[in-house]
Amino acid sequence: MSHPSTFQYEKDFEIGSFQVHPDGKTRLSSVADLFQEISWRHADSADFGRNLFEENKMWVLSRMDFHCFEFPSWGDRVKVYTAGRGVEKLFAFREFLMTDLEGKVLVQCMTSYLLLNIDSKRPVRPETALPGHLFDPLEKPEWQSEKVEVGGELLFTESRKVRYSDLDLYDHVNNTSYIQWVENLLKEQNLSYSNLLINFQAECKQGDLVTLQVLEKEDSFVFEGKVEGKIVFLAEAY
Repeated sequence: MSHPSTFQYEKDFEIGSFQVHPDGKTRLSSVADLFQEISWRHADSADFGRNLFEENKMWVLSRMDFHCFEFPSWGDRVKVYTAGRGVEKLFAFREFLMTDLEGKVLVQCMTSYLLLNIDSKRPVRPETALPGHLFDPLEKPEWQSEKVEVGGELLFTESRKVRYSDLDLYDHVNNTSYIQWVENLLKEQNLSYSNLLINFQAECKQGDLVTLQVLEKEDSFVFEGKVEGKIVFLAEAY
């Protein structure tokens, strides 16, 4: 686990009433919202964020790996940290950490991103846009988000239509919306978990009908989302 002193950017947040479950604890999707917000702020502060739109480039999340130790409650103040963790081939790595004000670790997360040309959707080498002092192209983290392996016994299937509120700046389903879909299924089925690994495979757009399958392994639950038979995301909760 990385120490807070090794992170490059931090911000304090207060957990609002709109960010919690009925039990008063923060939603994982709300934690992901805060991670997404601080990611943009960090990127904008070093000129590899929204300014890339002018170069017809965009950052796309590939994987997220959450390790959750304790969720804060409504009204709690938390510190959120982020840092670049190097580059490997076409992937750039970013780590996040959430602590309470006394430094107790609540949630940590490792992510991997691709840099794409907006029109062609072809990957662009990330070091062409990243400042070397934040993302060393010769460095890569020991902890990397893994690939979700599909398998297990089918528990149930559910379909949902992509709505306008699911979309992000690019008119695609926001990564936090996928997390919210998974979180809802876990809560509604009373399935417990401490960690969530999610792989984003393909884009989803407004109007798409997503078929969600939930499978049970020996010690985890696997989520498979498809549109017209094509896998758009995979997740594993354990």
